[in-house]
Amino acid sequence: MSFIKNHHFRNIIILFIIVLVVNCTGNKAQQEKQKVNKSIELEKVDGTYLFNGKSLEGWEITQFGTQGPVTISEGKIIMNYGDGATGVTFKKDFPKVNYEVNLEAQKTSGNDFFCGMTFPVNDDFCSLIVGGWGGPVVGLSCINGADASDNSTQILKRFDKNVWYKIRLKVTDSRIIAWIDGEKLVDFEYQDHELTIRPEVTLSKPFGICSWITTAELRNIWVRKLE
Repeated sequence: MSFIKNHHFRNIIILFIIVLVVNCTGNKAQQEKQKVNKSIELEKVDGTYLFNGKSLEGWEITQFGTQGPVTISEGKIIMNYGDGATGVTFKKDFPKVNYEVNLEAQKTSGNDFFCGMTFPVNDDFCSLIVGGWGGPVVGLSCINGADASDNSTQILKRFDKNVWYKIRLKVTDSRIIAWIDGEKLVDFEYQDHELTIRPEVTLSKPFGICSWITTAELRNIWVRKLE
C-alpha cells in the first residue's frame, strides 16, 4: 500500500515537472516570436520603404549567374556570397533624379564590397561602392570610365564585420552625395562627366544592391523625393 502511495506521489511530481518545462518552453518560444516580430517593425520615416522587412515584394533576386542564396530573416535581406555578385533589384517605379536613399548594411563574411548600390542619374546610371577592392574603398563607379578605385571619388574607410552602417545617398540635378554614419564621403558634381556602371551590375538597373564574394545584410531601405 505504501508502494502504491509513493508511486502515485512520484507520478504527480513527474507530471508537475513536465507541465513546468512545457510552460517554460512555450513562454520562451513566444518571447522569441515576439522578438522576431518586433525586429521587423518599421519606424516612421519621411519617405517610402522599399523593403517591408518580411518579403521581397517589389524586388527580385538578381540573376547574375554567380549569385549565392538570398533569404529574408528578422527584417533583413541576407545576400549570401557566391562566385561573384549576389544581389536584389527593385522592379517598381523609382525616381531618376532629385531623390535620397537610406539603408543600413553590414557584412558578416568575406572581404569585398557589401553594398554596391546601382542607381539612376537622369537617363544614366552609376554605382556607389562601399567596401570594395579588398574592403576599404568607397566611391562611385564609373566616372569617365574609371572605377571607384581609380577616380576622384575614391576614399578609404575601415569596415568591420557584423557592424551595421547607415548609408545615405542623394542625387540632385547636379551632384551625387553619399554619407556613411553621418559622415560625408562622396560629393561629386557630375555635370560634364560621363557616368556608367560596370558590366557585372547591368542587371541591377534601375535600382539594385549587391555584394561581391561577401555575405551582406540589408535593412531599413527607403527612398524620398526631394523638392
